[in-house]
Amino acid sequence: MFRGLRKNIRVVMERDPAAKSVLEVILCYPGFHAVIMHRIAHCFYRCRWFVTARLISHLARFLTGIEIHPGAKIGEGLFIDHGSGVVIGETAEIGDNVTIYQGVTLGGTGKEKGKRHPTIGNNVVVSVGSKVLGSFTVGDNSRIGAGSVVLKEVPPDSTVVGVPGKVVARNGRKVEPREDYEIDLRHDLLPDPVAEMILCLQKKIDKLEKRLMQIEKDSSSVETVCQDGG
Repeated sequence: MFRGLRKNIRVVMERDPAAKSVLEVILCYPGFHAVIMHRIAHCFYRCRWFVTARLISHLARFLTGIEIHPGAKIGEGLFIDHGSGVVIGETAEIGDNVTIYQGVTLGGTGKEKGKRHPTIGNNVVVSVGSKVLGSFTVGDNSRIGAGSVVLKEVPPDSTVVGVPGKVVARNGRKVEPREDYEIDLRHDLLPDPVAEMILCLQKKIDKLEKRLMQIEKDSSSVETVCQDGG
């Protein structure tokens, strides 16, 4: 248990430049508190002490603003940055070294029984306000951009943005029609598929307008020749 605590503290120190000391992490980081309390709740859940497990998770939600169902399976090295509004469902599975930002939901899409929440692979970043909904896998080393709504499986080493989420880069290489893009997640450099589509439509409109102007010019020339000939 103490090894796990040290691991969680080290994760925060490594990934959050605002963390100044171990004491600050222990006392002031709700993501750290939520993960520790989830470990306890999950132990009770596995022992089928469901009410006790839910009471612990409910207390964690009250204290941290982060709701993790005690049935969720979480690997090592999870870092929840800020964390307010994060919701992780009962059958969600999270791999190792995952980073989750505030407002993220790992949820289901219906009332069906069984596996109904996503499986997040290793070394995945889920950015601010993203919603990952359904029983599918987000592959290892993938990045989900801020505000995205992901409704289907994401291949490994992918970058996903948009509503609904679309893969815009894989293995550090572009996915047409977007321009080159770095795989490392930068919230200020995320592509905008909607803007790209609007730009594409604008280029087509400009092309059509030029063709129309040329046709009108040619038509005017023909009329002038006809009048002169008459």
